[in-house]
Amino acid sequence: MVSQILFQFAESFWEILGLILGLVLRFTIAWWWLFLPFILFRPAIYFWMWWRNEIFSSQQRYIYVELKMPQDVQKPMKAMEDVFSGLWQMHDPANPREKWLEGKYQLNISIEIVSTEGVVHFYMRIPEGGKQLLEASIYSHYPTAEIQVVEDYTKQIPQDIPNKEWELWGTSYILEKPSPYPIKTYSKFFEPSPEGEEERRIDPMSHLIEGLSTIGKGEHLWIQLILWPVLHTDPNESTLVQDGNDIVAELVRRKVPAKPAGVFGGIEKDLAAVGTTLMTGSVPTAAEQEREIFPPEMKLTPGERDIVTAIEEKISKYAFKVSARFIYIAKRENYFGPAKALPMSYFTQFSTATYNNFRPMKRTLTKTYTVLTWFLDKRSVFVKKRRLLRHYLMHIPPFYPYSPPGARFYLNIEELATLFHFPGKMVAPSVSVPRVESKKGEAPPGLPTE
Repeated sequence: MVSQILFQFAESFWEILGLILGLVLRFTIAWWWLFLPFILFRPAIYFWMWWRNEIFSSQQRYIYVELKMPQDVQKPMKAMEDVFSGLWQMHDPANPREKWLEGKYQLNISIEIVSTEGVVHFYMRIPEGGKQLLEASIYSHYPTAEIQVVEDYTKQIPQDIPNKEWELWGTSYILEKPSPYPIKTYSKFFEPSPEGEEERRIDPMSHLIEGLSTIGKGEHLWIQLILWPVLHTDPNESTLVQDGNDIVAELVRRKVPAKPAGVFGGIEKDLAAVGTTLMTGSVPTAAEQEREIFPPEMKLTPGERDIVTAIEEKISKYAFKVSARFIYIAKRENYFGPAKALPMSYFTQFSTATYNNFRPMKRTLTKTYTVLTWFLDKRSVFVKKRRLLRHYLMHIPPFYPYSPPGARFYLNIEELATLFHFPGKMVAPSVSVPRVESKKGEAPPGLPTE
C-alpha cells in the first residue's frame, strides 16, 4: 500500500515537473528577446565608455620635458613637496555630462627617472596645457633649474622588445598594506652624528643615481610613476580619508560608526540576537558591560601612537593616485641580470615593518611561477614582457582597463617628494647627471640697447 502511494506520488511529481519545464521552454523560445536588455546592459555601458574615452584621448596632446637640476639644492625634498602641491592643481574631474557624453577623464602626469647608457635624466610627461603650471611650480623653488621640451626618449629603442636583438625585464609595484599607511618619508632619513654635531640628512636618491650611472653601453633602465590628482576628502574620488579614519579608529579601539543597514534593514542582526537568547537563556544588558577607567587612546603603545600619527598626517595632505613600474632593457650581448636590483633596492629604502612598503606585483613580474604549465613558460614570459612595455609606452596602469586590487594606490605630496626630487651635488656628485652649469638671468634694466 505504501509503495503504491509512493509510486503514484513520484509519477505525479515527474508529470508536473515535465509540464513546468515545457512551459518554461516555450516561454523562453517565444520571449527570449525580453532578456537581452538586461544581459547586454553592462557590456553596452562598458563599450560606450571605452569609445567615448578613446575619442577624448585622441584629442589630448602630451609633451615630454627634461628637468635639469641646479648645482646645489638647500631643501630638495621640502621644496619638491611644494612643487607637487602646485602640480596637483591640474586636478579637473569630469562632471556627469562630460563623463558620459564627451568621455572626459582626469588627465595624468608621469614622472620618470631614466638611465640611458649611464647618463641619468629626469623627465616629466604632462598635458601640453600644463607646461606653464609646471614652470611656475619648479622655478618658484628652483630658480636656477632648467625645463626643456624634448623628444620622447622611448623612441630610441625598438617598440617590439623582446626580440632577437633586445631583452627586457621589469615589474609593476603595489603597496603591501592599505594606502592610508604611509611609506618612509624624507623626515625619517637622518644620519647619526657624534654628539655636539648637527645631524646630516641622507638622500635616498643618491644610491639610485650612483647605481644608474653604472649602466653600460646598450643598456637602458627606466622608472615610471604615473600620477592622477584626486581630491582625497571627496569620497566619490578617493576612499583614502575614510579608510584612514577607520584604521585609526581600529588602532585606538574606538567604536566604529555602524554602516547603513543592508537590503534587509538590519533584521539579520536582530534574528541572530534572538537566536542567541533562545539558546543561552540570557539577555545581555547595558549594566553587564565593563566600564573603562582610561580612554582607549591612553592604552596605545609608543609604536601604535606613532602609526596613528603617521596615518593622520598622510590623509591630511593632497594626494595622487599612483601606478609605479620599472623596466630594464638591453641588447642581448650587453644584458646584465643583476642590474634590475638597482630600482628594486631603491624602492626598498622606503619600506618599514610598521608603516608601508613597496613590493613587486606578482602578476606583472616577467617570470613564471606555475609548475603544471611548464611547457608554456617561455610563451607566458614573452607575453608578460610585451604587455609591460606596451603599458609603459602608453602610460596606463597594469591590466588596463581592468584594475586589479592594488594596481593603483594613493601617495600624498610628501611621499612623492621623497621618491622624486633634485638631490644636491654634495649628496649626488655623479657627473652622469646633467646639471645647470651656470646661473642664468636677465640683462640689467639700465643696460643700453642701442
